[in-house]
Amino acid sequence: MPQATTTATDPSGARAATSVAPPSPDADGDRPAGPGARPAPQAVPARRGLTEGAPGGSDFAPLLKAVKGQGLLDRRTGWYAAGIAVNALCLAAVATGIELLGDTWWTLLLAVPLAVLWTRTAFLGHDAGHAQITGNRRASRIIGLVHGNLLLGMNEAWWNDKHVRHHANPNHIDKDPDVGVGALVWTQKQAAQREGFARWLTRHQARLFFPMLLLEGIALKVSGFQFLRRQPGREGVLSGLLMVAHLALWATLFLTAMPAGKAVVFALVLHALFGLHLGMAFAPNHKGMEMPDPDGDRWGHLQRQVLTSRNVRGAVLTDWFLGGLNYQIEHHLFPSMPRPHLRLAQPLVEEYCHRIGMPYTETGLVESYRQGLSHMHDVGAPLR
Repeated sequence: MPQATTTATDPSGARAATSVAPPSPDADGDRPAGPGARPAPQAVPARRGLTEGAPGGSDFAPLLKAVKGQGLLDRRTGWYAAGIAVNALCLAAVATGIELLGDTWWTLLLAVPLAVLWTRTAFLGHDAGHAQITGNRRASRIIGLVHGNLLLGMNEAWWNDKHVRHHANPNHIDKDPDVGVGALVWTQKQAAQREGFARWLTRHQARLFFPMLLLEGIALKVSGFQFLRRQPGREGVLSGLLMVAHLALWATLFLTAMPAGKAVVFALVLHALFGLHLGMAFAPNHKGMEMPDPDGDRWGHLQRQVLTSRNVRGAVLTDWFLGGLNYQIEHHLFPSMPRPHLRLAQPLVEEYCHRIGMPYTETGLVESYRQGLSHMHDVGAPLR
């Protein structure tokens, strides 16, 4: 039986689990990788409902059983219905405000709440893609199409295709599209292959990260339209029509409320703020965390999801700003878990990881950005 563990703080401020005994192998015979274990100063009392994994069994199975036993995988349809309704009313209120203010630069101030509401809309589309809102596939697709394609102009099929691959192999250089070569790179091997402007960009990518997020709102739309070529006939037509309807809907609102020049400025500011907010919500989750060796041992589910993810601790404001996805470890372990349950599952997951000797990383918000930027800086170091 693995001995209980406790939490220690490393010099960077991240909380990591320490162990006094090596963990049991998972069902695949893999042992968790990560920082070397250090003796725990004292044991953590076992919480009712958490049991040790059976020898030779899955390390994840006891945790899954405990989470199910507390009803944390049960859907919160009412919570989501209320959230969708409130979000829609707030979007309508801001749209009305834009029309009422009309031809004045003061209207530009409404780009701030609208960008925030677009990010809340993206969170709802994200949850629909994970079947958190409803178990009905058709209903989930409709919610995703409305919140992604229509309201945001972001192709939900593109997002889900990319996001499912990310969840299956987070931070895996060959399998996770989020760490593939793009505007940014995530390993020194990728950096060494950069040439021209891309090479200059990589040298300075840590400093340019937040400014580049200002372009993310537009990039998401472009990627969605590009993905239409990969979608089958009627599905692609529907996705494309809804994204065009998005452009027509918001363009009509902006152009009827203000002159073309002001409308263009409003749209640019809106997309910049939306990209920044959305990027700041997703950036702390994995950047600077462990990256599995493509040629190394195969990791089990618990190891693959926990070691590559970082939680961001905080109070109500942090949870709201990050959409509840600051409980990223729990989200990756249980992707269909409703967002309001993630914070409830967090103590169970953290304690279980400590007890089996699995490193569990949690930092403050600022520290999470520091760690991610430090990783990007180190990747570009050989080019400097």
